[in-house]
Amino acid sequence: MTKQRKLSYLLNLIGVAVVFAVMTLLFAFQGFGDSTTYVEGVCTTACYTIIMVASLNLVVGFMGEFSLGHAGFVSVGAYASAIVSGALAGKGLSDLALLIVAVLAGGLVAGIAGMLVGIPALRLRGDYLAIVTMAFAEIIRVVFCNLEITGGGRTMSGIPKLATFHSSFWIMAVCVTIMFLFVRSRFGRTVQAIREDYIAAEASGINVTFYKVMTFAISSFFAGVGGALYAHYMTAMIPTNFNFNYSAELLSEVIIGGTGSLTGSVIGAAFLSALPEFMRQFSTYRMLGYSVVLVLVMLFRPGGIFGRWEFSLTRLVKKIAGRGKAKAAAAGALPQAAEKKGE
Repeated sequence: MTKQRKLSYLLNLIGVAVVFAVMTLLFAFQGFGDSTTYVEGVCTTACYTIIMVASLNLVVGFMGEFSLGHAGFVSVGAYASAIVSGALAGKGLSDLALLIVAVLAGGLVAGIAGMLVGIPALRLRGDYLAIVTMAFAEIIRVVFCNLEITGGGRTMSGIPKLATFHSSFWIMAVCVTIMFLFVRSRFGRTVQAIREDYIAAEASGINVTFYKVMTFAISSFFAGVGGALYAHYMTAMIPTNFNFNYSAELLSEVIIGGTGSLTGSVIGAAFLSALPEFMRQFSTYRMLGYSVVLVLVMLFRPGGIFGRWEFSLTRLVKKIAGRGKAKAAAAGALPQAAEKKGE
């Protein structure tokens, strides 16, 4: 690893830590007044939504395939993690350790489900793949409605409340970092090459099916992680929560933020998950405002707010430093010019 890359990682870690510290202080000292607890809940919701949206962007943005069944993988992770945490509760594990075990279990089960679905489904493309993934999500929802262990068609309650803003924030930061490293890796670049030209990639000897299934499984894993945080923050859930509308909502957040941009996924998920909550006092017009935002973005930024652009703290620091050097050079040049003029 080069020195420049190490510096880049260190700067980004400091940036994330600063954001976390500022938010924690605001919550600790009631920075939002009487609404502080409510805002903290919205921010926690935004954290696990970011994981779900970023994971869907791996498929839609970076792999170039259309999936309408992401809610199915979220639900698999949510229910699997709830079952695991329920079985391990009272076994001597701390809340944080129990949450980590439950999150990993939910992610693994969802990842396996993604691989099993992806092997036959990813031989299809376009609308056909979208239909298959949508069908999978509906099948999963119906299965959960008829299993006793998931509460059947009733609400599955009594899930331990293990997820807090602090744990959700850092799990989100780790997940987004891993997804970013995957996108920037050799595997990620190969997946993007498949997106740009499927036939050329296949003709170059790339095992297209393998890379697509691998990406789909990774996306499903992180969807399961997001679902696990959802389950352990809400503490109750019902299969109908994970219907087609939820998949469409996640997809809209990907498209608005920018397909092929993890920065767009983070900003889009945070903004759009918070917008309906902050407009709840205008309950009659809440969804109307949400729809207007969607329409405006599609009209004026059809590629999404960020397109395929990624924010870089290192690039920003270099730009600021470059401007500082330019101003210093200009300031040093003025006295020299005055001296020459005097001569």
